[in-house]
Amino acid sequence: MKTPENLFKKALAERRPQIGLWLGLADAYSAEICAGAGFDWLLIDGEHSPNGLADVLAQAQAIAAYPDSHAIARVPLGHGDAGTALIKQYLDLGVQTLLVPMVDTAEQAQAIVRATRYAPAGVRGMGGARASRWGRYADYAAAANAQVGLLVQAETREALDNLDAIAAVEGVDGVFIGPADLSASMGHPGNAGHPDVQAAIADGIRRINAAGKAPGILTPDETLAREYLKQGALFVAVGLDTNLLARGTAALAARFKDGAAPAPAARGATY
Repeated sequence: MKTPENLFKKALAERRPQIGLWLGLADAYSAEICAGAGFDWLLIDGEHSPNGLADVLAQAQAIAAYPDSHAIARVPLGHGDAGTALIKQYLDLGVQTLLVPMVDTAEQAQAIVRATRYAPAGVRGMGGARASRWGRYADYAAAANAQVGLLVQAETREALDNLDAIAAVEGVDGVFIGPADLSASMGHPGNAGHPDVQAAIADGIRRINAAGKAPGILTPDETLAREYLKQGALFVAVGLDTNLLARGTAALAARFKDGAAPAPAARGATY
């Protein structure tokens, strides 16, 4: 048995747009439902959702039954925390692609890259566990570094100031712009649609592409998602399972009950 190729990483390298969905329900059953929907990738959120390692594993296993949908996990790190031990654990679960939030400098990105690589390229501890299928991927130690996908999040003014250097870091496959935290950092909390924020996002997408890396973003607003794709974003999450459930249930209740809670706006809940 050979270590499988990271097809999501390959698609980004070939500049093929990948459409995704955010998973925040922390449940393998709902993850499997979403995996069958046809998205190119599903993000298991370990930062803003109640996911522990066992939860991430269960959802990754559920998604694995649907080979056309790639599981990505967001690690609960940020602002200079390279999280060497936690990154090692996520990778040992067999997650091929990680998203790391709140990366503000190239130095932070370099440290994260090293945490995802076996020596001599990095400091990831040997012992692939499920990632190597307990040794059944005989080539895993030699092949793993090339198949790890790493996405970092730029979510602050500082990150935008350093965006060119962050995107230039070898081993970073893509840079995800976080609209909500960026808008707060720019003085417009809760208003990711502010013209200054949108201009910064458009400029960020352009700069990431110019560095030869893949720009990414999340928005449940279909018009805005299509605009980001038009601007050159290559991995775009177009919804969240929590938001879909909240909107769908509220809309259904409202059709039968006077005074039911209105459906949340499609523009809400972006990271």
